[in-house]
Amino acid sequence: MRVNFWYLAVWLFPTVLAAQQKSELQQILERLDRLEQENQNLTTEIHSLRAELAAANKPGQPGGGTGEAAKTQPPLEERVAVTEQRVQEQAQTKVEASQRLPITMTGMVLFNSYLNGRASGGQQDPTQAALTDNVAAGGAGLRQSVLGFKFQGPKIWDGGQVSGSLYMDFSAGSGSSLNHLLRMRVATVQVDWKNTTIMAGQDKPIVAPREPNSLAQVAVSPLTGAGNLWLWQPQVRVEQRFAFGEQSGLRAQFGVYQTSEPYNAALDPEYTNSLSPARPALEGRFEFWRQFGENARLEIAPGFHTSATHVAGASIPSDLFTLDWLLQPVSKIQFSGAFFHGRNAAVLGGLRQGFTIFDDGGTAAVGATGGWAQISYLATRRLSFNVFGGEESDRAADLLTGEIRRNLSYAGNAIYRLGPNVLLGLEASQVRTNYFLGAHRLNNHYDVAVAYLF
Repeated sequence: MRVNFWYLAVWLFPTVLAAQQKSELQQILERLDRLEQENQNLTTEIHSLRAELAAANKPGQPGGGTGEAAKTQPPLEERVAVTEQRVQEQAQTKVEASQRLPITMTGMVLFNSYLNGRASGGQQDPTQAALTDNVAAGGAGLRQSVLGFKFQGPKIWDGGQVSGSLYMDFSAGSGSSLNHLLRMRVATVQVDWKNTTIMAGQDKPIVAPREPNSLAQVAVSPLTGAGNLWLWQPQVRVEQRFAFGEQSGLRAQFGVYQTSEPYNAALDPEYTNSLSPARPALEGRFEFWRQFGENARLEIAPGFHTSATHVAGASIPSDLFTLDWLLQPVSKIQFSGAFFHGRNAAVLGGLRQGFTIFDDGGTAAVGATGGWAQISYLATRRLSFNVFGGEESDRAADLLTGEIRRNLSYAGNAIYRLGPNVLLGLEASQVRTNYFLGAHRLNNHYDVAVAYLF
């Protein structure tokens, strides 16, 4: 298989994007913690004022409303009423759980205004260029808005801390502005010890945790079908952390991931009922990290995925080698990406054809090579620029006429912070799709986004 220069660059320069500045959601969490502390202080003040009021109303007690201090301050009953009102206002900022455990609501309201080319296939955010032409059209919507909850659970045996999260969006439904339905994205429950974490839930594949930065593509991950294995699926994983001094370490992750066996363009109707819709996969990832001073950091992580698709009485293997990285050489520049090579990548969110059933009944796992890379420039505390691109190429010998041979996508965006929790994003992207023994198609996409983080 011919490996182009882009993939050689990935292999020769596998490193990456570092410790991000404190996320917007973390800042919101800190503000909620401060509000909780203020609430506790106000409650203490109420108790003190009530005790003072009770003492003042007792017969024969001094200070019953006379003297210069009493003349310059409001009546004690009024002060208590004002303080109780402040407590009620503070309580409106909290979300309480039935089990009396801390819970935080988070997410973002995301408005997108977009313009697509003729090969969009009628999609707001096309991940491939369609074979047929539509009218170039645009629109606007809020279906990519995200609603999330984070909770902090109790301590369990040996000091383990229970926590979890649930994130949803409104991308289900017909896409009409009056037909948005909630859809689960990520949901996790985990227990953290000093060096070990056990997690059960729905998330990205263990071997593909990173993503490009974009406010235009949120309903599915940026570069879906173009090198980014993104599919959120149920899984159980164990992470063990090893420290090699204070400046370096290793995170070893193992887990069982439930694949999604997607429809296949080459699958005859007679085989549809024989396709197992989900299969268990074994995955592992080993991330080595190294900190260089305060602003420089390196992370690099090889990994593996192995499973099997059951269809037409055959077991078709899915085996992938993966590599992802982060590099931050200086505080303002970050480089990140991922690479994979193997066969039957569709089960993790790759191109739609993971396997082929030929006319003679023979089967083949489609060989696939893909990856993506991003360079980010943090110009100021408010402004950042991101340029990213990715590609997946499938082996021609495993394809039938009309299937996707190669899918390439690239984009550039600028994200400006209008306020502490208000973002403005401008993005332009293009996707190029090569159909085997067929047409070469491309589609342009332009997006203006406004996000309010909460």
